[in-house]
Amino acid sequence: MAEETQTLTDLSDLGGATGAVPQAEPDAPAPKRDALGRSYATGKRKDAVARVWIKPGSGRITINKRDQAIYFARPVLRMIIGQPFSEANRNDQFDVVCTVKGGGLSGQAGAVRHGISKALILFEPELRPVLKKGGFLTRDSRTVERKKYGKAKARRSFQFSKR
Repeated sequence: MAEETQTLTDLSDLGGATGAVPQAEPDAPAPKRDALGRSYATGKRKDAVARVWIKPGSGRITINKRDQAIYFARPVLRMIIGQPFSEANRNDQFDVVCTVKGGGLSGQAGAVRHGISKALILFEPELRPVLKKGGFLTRDSRTVERKKYGKAKARRSFQFSKR
């Protein structure tokens, strides 16, 4: 009984040598939409939490039943909200409806941006590499440090008096 020796010229030959069946590449996940054709995601930033629904439309953004220009009066905050759409070249293609609670306006704008990015990926999974590279999917975990006892604020001490 002579044993047969096999040589491997490439790592792709390894599957055949071990008798394993090569598996196909997993294709992109299917889009997740509800019965109304919307995708939902939750975005967070500081103490703010945003619940975001996106659907195909004319680019209208509604926050807490108010237009974005009224809710976020500062242009910088409106620019923050629109970043995921401009990065993915989807300007004026989606209507956004969101509710935001907690935090201040800056944190709320960051939460809406995070929620829009996550909802875009659920609507179009092929946008993930673009938004991931832009850093829109990472939840910014920086929050306000708590106040400690014996201190005026989180780290600031009371003024020292020698006499």
